[in-house]
Amino acid sequence: MKTGIIGAGSMGTGIAQLAAFHGHKVVIFDRSPEAVQRSKNSLLKILNRMAEKGKISDADAKAIFGRIHFVEKTASFSDCELVIEAIIEDEGIKKDLFRELESVVSDKCILATNTSSLSVSSLASACKNPGRFIGLHFFNPPFLMKLVEVIPALQTDEEVTRISTSWIEGMGHLPVTAKDTPGFIVNRIARPFYGEALRILDEGLADAATIDWAMTEIGGFRMGPFTLMDYIGNDVNYTVTETVYNAFFQDPRYKPSFTQQRLAMAGFLGRKSGRGYYDYRNGAQNPEPDKSREKGEYIFNRILTMLINEAADALHFNVANRDDIDTAMKYGVNYPKGLLNWADEIGIATCVKNMDELTDLYREDRYRCSPMLRNMAAENKTFYGD
Repeated sequence: MKTGIIGAGSMGTGIAQLAAFHGHKVVIFDRSPEAVQRSKNSLLKILNRMAEKGKISDADAKAIFGRIHFVEKTASFSDCELVIEAIIEDEGIKKDLFRELESVVSDKCILATNTSSLSVSSLASACKNPGRFIGLHFFNPPFLMKLVEVIPALQTDEEVTRISTSWIEGMGHLPVTAKDTPGFIVNRIARPFYGEALRILDEGLADAATIDWAMTEIGGFRMGPFTLMDYIGNDVNYTVTETVYNAFFQDPRYKPSFTQQRLAMAGFLGRKSGRGYYDYRNGAQNPEPDKSREKGEYIFNRILTMLINEAADALHFNVANRDDIDTAMKYGVNYPKGLLNWADEIGIATCVKNMDELTDLYREDRYRCSPMLRNMAAENKTFYGD
């Protein structure tokens, strides 16, 4: 498939690399000459490094780069079979772009958005032919992160979903299908990983280093929530949190933290600014974690329970099926195991008990137990049972 990509940032560049690596011709457009040059330099550097390490031959590297063409106008997308936008998360700008693209591409061309937080159905409404529109949410870096959330809009034709899914599978990636709801699968279910860690921090129950230690050493997560937020950028993570919170009509389960908001306002964005929850400046001394096993177990179990509750609720409301939910969390955010599988290991009744204890303590709707978990506990069912 000849694939068009709008946006030459890290996401657009990564999608281009992936598609070209698997034999697709790619055209990239970006209004910024600087972004185009950075994209070219990045692709050449990555492909040369792969050749140096023997992962591909020099001839392969040249062929892959040769399949990628940077263009100066969207009219160059006229013969594309699929066009993906990977630009700023602004609904108005994206809609204007798709209106422009529809006047350029053929009637059969699929139009896709890489949005992580906006409504795919709303974006599709900007098109004269919304049936051709779909959400394809890649994770950064797209070449290495195998997961792709496939989000059909309410208007999307079934054949468009089938072709898009096949295109992803053909590149060795893992498509999971999500309903067009805020955050889709990963950004919805992962909210408590950050939100509950921030709540524990805000209450003074533990500091960032201790919470991160509990989640990595006891929980087996690759990164603790505060290390990860500093890596993502506290401005980016806060914006996603706020977007999901407002999209869910301010459901208290997704309520942002003042701590994160203040860090973003202060410019303490994490690694990219030199300071966040941790200090990354030369010579800085960060606090050591409190390695109390009892405290660590409490932190891990509390955050994990909230994650499981969110995953069960996503299943309850048909956001995705069981297998896609667990696949998404394992490969989209590298969780040690699928959350629904984890729930079976812990015991559904234990998850319900943990949620009810939090509800009794706080009396907040934030800690309401998913009806699915409560019903399963009452009927002694498991997610992966016969």
